[in-house]
Amino acid sequence: MNLFDILGPVMVGPSSSHTAGAVRIGYVARRLLGEAPVRAELLLHGSFAATGRGHGTDRALVAGLLGYAPDDERIPDSFERAKEAGLAFTVGPTVIRGAHPNTAMLRLAGESGRTLELVASSLGGGRIKVVGIDGLEANFSGELPTLVVHNEDRPGHVAHVTGVIAEAGVNVATMQLYRDRRGGYAVMVVEVDQPVTEEIAARIRGMEGIIKVTYLNPEV
Repeated sequence: MNLFDILGPVMVGPSSSHTAGAVRIGYVARRLLGEAPVRAELLLHGSFAATGRGHGTDRALVAGLLGYAPDDERIPDSFERAKEAGLAFTVGPTVIRGAHPNTAMLRLAGESGRTLELVASSLGGGRIKVVGIDGLEANFSGELPTLVVHNEDRPGHVAHVTGVIAEAGVNVATMQLYRDRRGGYAVMVVEVDQPVTEEIAARIRGMEGIIKVTYLNPEV
C-alpha cells in the first residue's frame, strides 16, 4: 500500500470511486473513441445506479467524456458544458451480470461516425478497470499507453501487430487476446511502455483483416 492508496486522488467531488473513478472511465472512453463524442448512452450498474446521482457519478462520466481530469472544477457543471460542446447524452440504469458494483457501460458515437461500447469498473481511489470493449471481454487499467486492435481472427495478425510495435522501438508490457469464436471477431489489447503514435496505428489499420484500431496515451 502506498500513500496514494491511503489519501486517494486529488479530485472534485465527494467520492474517489463514484466521482474520480467515474471521470476516469469517461476520459478513457473518449480517448479510446479517438475523437470527441457527440452522442453517449451512459448505463449505470449496481451502486453506481443506486447512489450515483447523489455522488455526481453521472456528471463525472460526462465530464470525463468532455476530456476533464478528476480535479477539474468544471465537473459539477458538466451537463451544461456538454450542451455547449454538442454532446447529447442519456443516463439510465442497467444490470451487468457478475460486474463490480461500481460499473458503467458507455455507448458512444463520435464526430466522424466512430462508435465504441466500453464497460468499466471503478475500484476505489480513482483507479478503474476496463472489462469490456465492443461486446468482448477486456482487462486493463488505462494507466499505461494501450493499443486496442479489432481484427478478424486469422493466423498472423498477432505477429504483424507486434512487428510494427517492435519496429517503432516500443516495448510491450502486456498483451491480451480475446475473440467471440474461432475464425470470428477478435480484439488485441496491448499495453506498452512508450506512447502509441498515430503512425503505429495507421500502419496497423492498413493491414488486411483489421477492423478498427484505437489507442490510449493516458494523461490523467
